[in-house]
Amino acid sequence: MASFVIEGGHRLSGEIHPQGAKNEVLQIICATLLTVEEVTVNNIPDILDVNNLIQLMRDMGVTVAKTGVDSYSFKAANVDLAYLESDNFLKKCSSLRGSVMLIGPMVARFGKAMISKPGGDKIGRRRLDTHFIGIQNLGADFTYNEEREIYEISAEELKGTSMLLDEASVTGTANIVMAAVLAKGKTTIYNAACEPYLQQLCKMLNRMGAKISGIASNLLTIEGVEELHGTDHTVLPDMIEVGSFIGMAAMTRSEITIKNVSYENLGIIPESFRRLGIKLEQRGDDIFVPAQDCYQIESFIDGSIMTIADAPWPGLTPDLLSVMLVVATQAKGSVLIHQKMFESRLFFVDKLIDMGAQIILCDPHRAVVIGHNHGFTLRGGNMTSPDIRAGIALLIAAMSAEGISRIHNIEQIDRGYQNIEGRLNAIGARITRI
Repeated sequence: MASFVIEGGHRLSGEIHPQGAKNEVLQIICATLLTVEEVTVNNIPDILDVNNLIQLMRDMGVTVAKTGVDSYSFKAANVDLAYLESDNFLKKCSSLRGSVMLIGPMVARFGKAMISKPGGDKIGRRRLDTHFIGIQNLGADFTYNEEREIYEISAEELKGTSMLLDEASVTGTANIVMAAVLAKGKTTIYNAACEPYLQQLCKMLNRMGAKISGIASNLLTIEGVEELHGTDHTVLPDMIEVGSFIGMAAMTRSEITIKNVSYENLGIIPESFRRLGIKLEQRGDDIFVPAQDCYQIESFIDGSIMTIADAPWPGLTPDLLSVMLVVATQAKGSVLIHQKMFESRLFFVDKLIDMGAQIILCDPHRAVVIGHNHGFTLRGGNMTSPDIRAGIALLIAAMSAEGISRIHNIEQIDRGYQNIEGRLNAIGARITRI
């Protein structure tokens, strides 16, 4: 198990480039199963979750070639259907959250799929009901094999239908869309997720020959087609990493430029950081964050305490609440962080309290942060990363803290952030991997 040793108190300076979006690329790679032709994907991040999915595709019989520094081609002409029923395949799926999005493409193209309950972050329940019910609505049969602890899905023919999703699940919508593009007839999906990741997936599928309309809205209409063909696709910059870098600059009182962020796809993220008092400027497609010795949390118009909560797009992504909570510890003022979508994601605040932060954990979903206004520096600590986003939040806290900090289980950070210590050390951080 690897760890980071962080020497806190160093200011950052310079430019940093965000990696390709993890949450998008997992969907895109799964979608390459929908055609026998070659699909090339660019701007793929070199991170654990993505590399594991690429290896899983190879194991499934997909021809995978690295065509550039961050580009891969996928050709799923000879998928090994027998391997998809093996214990080895199912074991790998159980450790990779993104594997759940294999169901839609596999059922659409091969008429069957098997999958074990996927793993991932320890952030509370992450329901699969939306995935399963949506694909059942298209005509698939689901059974649970208690002996092998796997889900078995089969369909002689998928047929288009109208459905209203019980939640605007990003991965659930992606799975249903990927199944519906090859279904017979028309499918309408209401309360569909409309995150940029989903928009990118739909645009790529349309270039492959799918007929999807309503992209960027919560009502998608899909006319099923007989087959899809190959295409080239470029993954967006990772909005979560962009937000992480904004928070990092504020906490360490640093001046940095975040390059090529695809600003139009950041939604409410820049404004949410401005509500914490953080100054940032859009310069073309870059974000410039000036050094600030003080940033003051806004209040609502009626004077009540600021509340920052997650919500489905175009609301604030839940993946950034951990970062915003940490940033608030050194702001002037107080804020209520309300994590609505996952009930265990705030439990890492105990580590921040040990470092000297003033945080009241109200319940599994809400925490009140009383900012220090940089009048009190966090103390270095010894901590363990419970999930990807808490891991980067703890790293930000350690970079701003006084003294030496250690973060264990950094494999969780590696799942979502590419060579993070190398890129941060290049602009002034002091992080050592051991």
